[in-house]
Amino acid sequence: MASRKDTLVRRASRVRRQIKAVANGRPRLSVHRSSKNIYAQIIDDVAGKTIAAASTLEADVKSSLKTGADTAAAAAVGKLIAERASKAGVKDVVFDRGAFIYHGRVKALAEAAREGGLNF
Repeated sequence: MASRKDTLVRRASRVRRQIKAVANGRPRLSVHRSSKNIYAQIIDDVAGKTIAAASTLEADVKSSLKTGADTAAAAAVGKLIAERASKAGVKDVVFDRGAFIYHGRVKALAEAAREGGLNF
């Protein structure tokens, strides 16, 4: 029987394989959530570089939030990553939810990024 970690790694790689097949050169908006924080990165897989990043650990975001582990925090990170992406000249991305279900905090981050101007 596979461990929980093995299952999550397999699921994340399955999602990334599907995303890379349809990316058409667009950068990837990768989301990671832990029990206490949420992180987002826009990654250019062709060049192998991170274009923009945001998380609830940053001082300006952390000070304005009650906790880093709720949908309000995820929405704040989504707006911040969209703002930083637009400064970097990125409008179109593919959404990489990793091993996480598109629900709750992951969904809140995605919707806030869309409202901020990212297309996916």
